[in-house]
Amino acid sequence: MNLDARRYVILAFILMVGIIYTSRLFYMQVVDDQWVLRAQEIAEKRWEISPPRGVLFDRTGKKIVSNRTYYNLMMVEADIVDLDTAKFAKLIGWTREEVRNRFKEIVRGEGTYYNKNTHKRTPNYQKIRAYPFMKELTLEEVARIAPHLDNFKGFHEEITSMRSYPYANGANIVGYLSEVSQEEIDEDRFYKPGNNIGKAGLERFYEKELRGRKGIRYIVTSAMNNAIESYADGKYDTSALQGPPLKLGVDILLQAYGEKLLKGKRGCIVAIEPLTGEILALVSSPSYDPNLMIGKRNISMYYPKLLMDPSTPLLPRPLASEYPPGSTFKLLNSLIALQEGVITPEFGAPCNKSVVGCHNHASAGNLADAIKHSCNPYYYAVMRRIVQQNRKKSVFADAEVGLNRWVDYMKSFGLGRKLETDITGLRPGLIPDVAFYDKWYGHHRWAFSTIRSISIGQGEVMITPLQMANIAAIIANKGWYYTPHFVKSIGSKGPLPEYLKKHYAKIDTKHYDVIIEGMRRVVYEPGGTGRRALLKDIVICGKTGTVQNPHGEDHSTFLAFAPMDKPKIAIAVFIENAKGGGGLWAAPTASLMIEKYLQRKITEKEREKTIIDAVFSYMR
Repeated sequence: MNLDARRYVILAFILMVGIIYTSRLFYMQVVDDQWVLRAQEIAEKRWEISPPRGVLFDRTGKKIVSNRTYYNLMMVEADIVDLDTAKFAKLIGWTREEVRNRFKEIVRGEGTYYNKNTHKRTPNYQKIRAYPFMKELTLEEVARIAPHLDNFKGFHEEITSMRSYPYANGANIVGYLSEVSQEEIDEDRFYKPGNNIGKAGLERFYEKELRGRKGIRYIVTSAMNNAIESYADGKYDTSALQGPPLKLGVDILLQAYGEKLLKGKRGCIVAIEPLTGEILALVSSPSYDPNLMIGKRNISMYYPKLLMDPSTPLLPRPLASEYPPGSTFKLLNSLIALQEGVITPEFGAPCNKSVVGCHNHASAGNLADAIKHSCNPYYYAVMRRIVQQNRKKSVFADAEVGLNRWVDYMKSFGLGRKLETDITGLRPGLIPDVAFYDKWYGHHRWAFSTIRSISIGQGEVMITPLQMANIAAIIANKGWYYTPHFVKSIGSKGPLPEYLKKHYAKIDTKHYDVIIEGMRRVVYEPGGTGRRALLKDIVICGKTGTVQNPHGEDHSTFLAFAPMDKPKIAIAVFIENAKGGGGLWAAPTASLMIEKYLQRKITEKEREKTIIDAVFSYMR
């Protein structure tokens, strides 16, 4: 007998079996990962516990976004036994066909998993997992269904929550939640089918903070998928942690008042606290009740209507609408001219209507009076001095140098780019630069005479109302600002770090005094264009603007801050197609907002009635 040969055969056999086993194990664990998943599913169940979302409070502690309890009817297909479809359909108020289609919809909604190594697709749907069969049931609805679920194995109720809005205001601030898409699930494993995610506003921007931390409970199961016990006595379980509360700088009562003033009009109001950059109110009109966008059923019903509404209530006008600023822009050109040394506060210029149209007033003998009268020819003269400083022999090359310097100043005011506010949907506006005009007219084919309309905030210049309000804050602070933001504190941690950084405009502090005096004269001296903003007990500094609109009636705009000495509020009002200048509609609206915030009462009752009762023809 050849024992050595037999030994080698046995060793070879053992080695071959080991290689086959190891290869198969490698394939199952590394190449085809579905086996790892199946092993985990058989051994234990990983139950995720969703936390309630963080709530939102206004600056006075009023709760403006909270959670309300709802219920989902969950199903686990592996536990369903002999389902009587007709009886089940009757219980939940559906037809048998709707029940069958819902099962198919859940499977389709899970999609498939593609294994790049095996090039095979397998369903993501798992019979042992719980899926929401019906969502967003009220207490009354679940109370009707739950007592009968013992007759339908595999179905159980699960507590969930949805948003609630105690105040029907600020829809474009808070945003809304909606069901996650497959793309969002693929990007972030936190989400499962049926989960909600912030889709707009603060809900979207602060999604990762508000969603909290999921809890995990591990349950050991049998081969028949019956729960046996908590895995390791709960040693590895974690509790769900609610998202931290967000305290906003918004004053919800001021927000509500602003929405009341703009009812029947298209436009917006932005109010900022200059010393902190906190947004006090951000009114977009028309708006909608945020309670209309709670849950899938409501969204399916109301979102298409809001989307198709010609008055565009879903548009966040203060953030996304770009308008010519009109005469409010003259304040910035004044500051730039002072900084460049091309004018002094005593600079005067005739109101020459042959240069550009202007309303009737005396010629401005100084800068403060030019602001008071809002003199167009004066600002043509100012802008010419900024752009054409005779630094180059060629008038075209000289204009290029001057405009480049002007653009740098404008950027330091936060214009021509998005203000990195803690909300989505912002637009940058437009500050036209050399490249812009070269594209339209050709290199060295334009000069001041070509671009002179930017002197008075018309032509190519575009800014958002949020940027306009920030200009008022910069002037109130005499040259600096914090980026406007909504959230003043995430839990107890304060705002995000970027909102604690000061930004400085490229203007010396000394130049702001004459601008502020001019803004005071706008409201409080005869001939001022903003006299309808006057308040007896509060000194308002403001500037009117009438924005030419080639598509209809002119727009009315006004920016201001108050009180003059220690500003607590900076504001911009923009009312579309107002059939009147900034002094007629926007200025009194701003004054009412200022008084409401600072005094908590309104003394100018007739002024208030006039604004509230006004319903413009395009809204009828």
